[in-house]
Amino acid sequence: MSKRVLVLLVVLLVAAMALAACGGSQATPAPSGGEEQSTSGTTEEQASTEEACKVVFGAAVSLTGKYAKEGEYVKNGYELYVEEINKQDGIPVGDKKCMVELKIYDDESNADRSAQLVEKLITEDHVTFLLGPYGSGNTFATTAIAEKYKVPMVEANGAATKIFNRGFKYSFAVLSPAPNYLRGIIDMALDKDPNLKTVAIVIENGAFALEVAQGAKDYAEEKGLEVVYFDKYAKAAKDVSSLITAMKSKNPDIVLGAGHLQDTILVMKQSKDLGLSPKVFGFSVGPTSPEFRKALGKDADYVVGAAQWTPELKYKSDDIFGTPQHFTELYKAKYGEIPPYQAAESAAALIAYQKAIEAAGSLDKDKVRDALAALDYDSFYGKLKFNEQGMNVYKPMAVMQNYTDGGLYTVWPKEAAVKEFLYPFKPWDER
Repeated sequence: MSKRVLVLLVVLLVAAMALAACGGSQATPAPSGGEEQSTSGTTEEQASTEEACKVVFGAAVSLTGKYAKEGEYVKNGYELYVEEINKQDGIPVGDKKCMVELKIYDDESNADRSAQLVEKLITEDHVTFLLGPYGSGNTFATTAIAEKYKVPMVEANGAATKIFNRGFKYSFAVLSPAPNYLRGIIDMALDKDPNLKTVAIVIENGAFALEVAQGAKDYAEEKGLEVVYFDKYAKAAKDVSSLITAMKSKNPDIVLGAGHLQDTILVMKQSKDLGLSPKVFGFSVGPTSPEFRKALGKDADYVVGAAQWTPELKYKSDDIFGTPQHFTELYKAKYGEIPPYQAAESAAALIAYQKAIEAAGSLDKDKVRDALAALDYDSFYGKLKFNEQGMNVYKPMAVMQNYTDGGLYTVWPKEAAVKEFLYPFKPWDER
């Protein structure tokens, strides 16, 4: 055999082997549409991707500044949900599960800072979805950022209706709106004593408090009560004695406060100093917080507070918490105290997300937004359902009272009450 023929045979042999390795003329055609399909399960790369599946929720929360205590409760609620859902390998998304992570920044109780941080969460951290901050002012600012970037935000601690009067499509609130906050206290007081006649209302000069106060005024007048005092104090006020003195001169049957925890503590301290003793002391925020009792001791006795949720409510659900009582057990085991409603509603925001993600079968932001808009779910926290503006107008408020035994108990509505409403408020000079 000549050298030229030998070389030719070697070339032909190599070509035949290469053709066989590629499948030759017997290779199966690619599926129509050019999409690769696997008939033997996932590849190692695909399995790694599935194992790494995660959903990241981002929030700017007040961990310092005026609302630091409330912000702590918000963060606790978020973290407790994440801990419990990850025990179940995360949120079901289609045919897989995605572990949950949190990315939280401190907004320092400042609305502008909150908005800046939410923008950072979107543009730099690339979080999957947004959770809300604490307070209506901060929520008003951050929902505008969520809308700008078309990233859903489910918030649990901004109740002012002005947040939702801008035609936004990407913001949802699990909590009852601000104008409804003090209705339960008014109903409970009149149920106990139909002869009550007058109301005084003192208000923090902020979006949430102003809406709470106006809603209370309108409702009180609707119920036949006379509003004899209606005035506001500056945010972060250190002295409200002039307002207390003015209210005392009106001798109101009911004093209602619309503000936040530190305001409520201040009003109660200066009411004691100046001898203001109505038959009912009730507030929008403060009395349901463990910090209220810590700050006031026995001076907290008899004071009632509006509550978005209480541990004694009778809700039952198939969510990861199941009942208010089970949520309370988990929270107390982790944080060493009974959960305030801010923690429960914050956890409920993540329940709303979970159910929307499950319904969408996807982490696509628009699909989840649409699923949130259609959500109608009974959770451990109560009804999670949103009107066209994104507000939850379907869940009622409750009332809790600081009792003389040092406890904090649900006293309204009657079907959830574990203690009778202590009435009237015992005057300071009789204690």
